[in-house]
Amino acid sequence: MRKSMTIVAVAVLVLACVSGAQADTFDAGGPNEFTIDFVPISGDAGDLGSWPAAGGGYTFTGVNRDDYRMGTFEITNDQWTKFSVSLGVPVTGSWSIAYDQGPYFTGTNVPTNNVSWYEAAQFVNWLNTSTGHQAAYKFTGTQGTSGYSLGVWESGDDGYDADNPYRNSNAHYYMPTEDEWVKAAYWNGTSLQTYSNASPGDLVSGSPDPAKWNYAAGNEPWNVGSGSEELNGTFDMMGNVWEWMESPFSDPDYGTDSARGMRGGSYGDPGALLASSGRLGHYPYGEAFDIGLRVASEVPEPCTLGLLSLGALMLFKRRR
Repeated sequence: MRKSMTIVAVAVLVLACVSGAQADTFDAGGPNEFTIDFVPISGDAGDLGSWPAAGGGYTFTGVNRDDYRMGTFEITNDQWTKFSVSLGVPVTGSWSIAYDQGPYFTGTNVPTNNVSWYEAAQFVNWLNTSTGHQAAYKFTGTQGTSGYSLGVWESGDDGYDADNPYRNSNAHYYMPTEDEWVKAAYWNGTSLQTYSNASPGDLVSGSPDPAKWNYAAGNEPWNVGSGSEELNGTFDMMGNVWEWMESPFSDPDYGTDSARGMRGGSYGDPGALLASSGRLGHYPYGEAFDIGLRVASEVPEPCTLGLLSLGALMLFKRRR
């Protein structure tokens, strides 16, 4: 019986590690506990010579990096509310206009909205610090006060990355760069697709199907995950609300107040803005009822440690 249970445990752990899909828990055991689901995205660059238009002023580089994970769903009002309560101080800072609006659409499971990039950065930082990881984004001043402001990581800082001074390289959770977001949405294993649909017949530009994606004919965002599963296991990377990119829209110097990219279109946008060529920019202090966020993360280590532990346990039992 014990042998059978060990085999089952190994099989379950192996399947979990192979799939890479995982729900991470925050404020675990607390009154505001919530989870974020992730899907695995390969870091393989593939054929960088084959992709459709990736957007004016932006060139897809193939995410030439390690594997990572993308949030399965957009962050919801429920998750945002539980974060803000757990934080214990107001989500505020400089510029003040970045913090002066709550969600326009207030349903519990709709994507949180009216979120500025600065607010999104504080959310992501809390995901890191509340779980014992390095904050992704550098703020100075006292959190919860009007003087709390965004900076960039510099060469003397641990975790400084000259290619992306917005993100600390030691962070576990972060807003996706435009490359990371585009790859999670449109990469089919060899190249980018025009749309993130898993089946080519699922979406035709100019012919919205609100049962599958919320765009063009929509009047408001729907509950996350209400439509069709996309190419890489995500939902609503097309439509519902625009999503903040970590990357600047066009500024190569990564200015703290520079416009950031946005991707995915919203419930009211035409199909063309859902395509890999569709992108917009907005200043990081801007809030709008059709802008939200999705979180990405590093691949966690416990799978490797768990498999090693199970292997040692099985070897010990064989010796007995």
